[in-house]
Amino acid sequence: MTDGPLRIIGWGLGAVGQEMITTIIDHRPDLQIVGARVYSPDKDGVDIGTLVGRDPIGVTASTDTDAILALDADCVLYTPRHPRIDDVCALLAGGKNVATTAFLFHPRRIASADADRVLAAARDGGATVHGSGLNPGNLSGVLPLALSGMSRTIDKVTLQERADWSVYESTSITFDVMGFGQPVEAIGPTTSESLALTSSLFCEQVWFIADELHAGIDEVTTRVEAVPAVADHQIFDRLLRAGTTAGQRWTWSGRRNGETLVEIEALWTVGGEYPAHWPTPEHGWTLTVEGDPSMRTHFFSLASFTRAAGIEEHVRSASVATAMQVLNAVPAICAAPPGVATMADLPPVRSHVGFGNRPR
Repeated sequence: MTDGPLRIIGWGLGAVGQEMITTIIDHRPDLQIVGARVYSPDKDGVDIGTLVGRDPIGVTASTDTDAILALDADCVLYTPRHPRIDDVCALLAGGKNVATTAFLFHPRRIASADADRVLAAARDGGATVHGSGLNPGNLSGVLPLALSGMSRTIDKVTLQERADWSVYESTSITFDVMGFGQPVEAIGPTTSESLALTSSLFCEQVWFIADELHAGIDEVTTRVEAVPAVADHQIFDRLLRAGTTAGQRWTWSGRRNGETLVEIEALWTVGGEYPAHWPTPEHGWTLTVEGDPSMRTHFFSLASFTRAAGIEEHVRSASVATAMQVLNAVPAICAAPPGVATMADLPPVRSHVGFGNRPR
């Protein structure tokens, strides 16, 4: 690790990746951007500052993976839409730490061959990988562990997420990745590569909480109910037609001897329709810990609770939260021993900037 600013590569400049890069430019003199991996030819060779709406910083983005791998860097902010184990292994083997919001939240519970590859690459390169974010991430990992510090015993941990994807402007993710607007029979944990990945990440997160809190579960099951739209809905540039998927209720349950001990439930809709037979938690995330004592907390992210803000800014706040959970962990990731550093391994992640006043 260098004595000066930590050298950072951005890998993927989508909604989350852009929030990381703009934060470094605006607020983090302790971090220095030395490169960015992009996927669109029209971004190749463009100054990274320009790509994220800032003044040029004198460093250009590249679509050339080999060129990025050849850069000298302390940490890679890995946020592509389609994560690849090969990418992460190459980065780790090259001595670059990896901070990702895309996957690898609990590598002990991924396919053993992939886990072995990641660990071997980390050992070879003397580097560390850490996966976190919002959910999966802080709300389904860090927060349950923090609340557990007030527990004598725990009987069950449940996280419910309720969200209407109609306000999310990235319709390629809503429709093409998540399958809204598809036939209801097309929605399932194995019906597409993208849904299989999404489901596996939440399964991994259930295992993480169960393992860290000694639940001793023997399986994680997945259930999904897709609900058709009653009417047509225009969602930005896409038309969701009546009869196609407008609601998805996913449930990932960690069980021991048939009893559910850890559960994550997602209640996702598009078009404002909400099935009457579904549970009705508040919009956002509700975490419940049943035990001695029992606790409940609700999380909701907005641009502000006190000033006027548009829906676009409110929606973006979730991307900011996702990005900051990982960006603020970068110094700890770089200081961690080689290997995997999970949300349970790192010290508490807190804002680097905070109120913005430096100690006197």
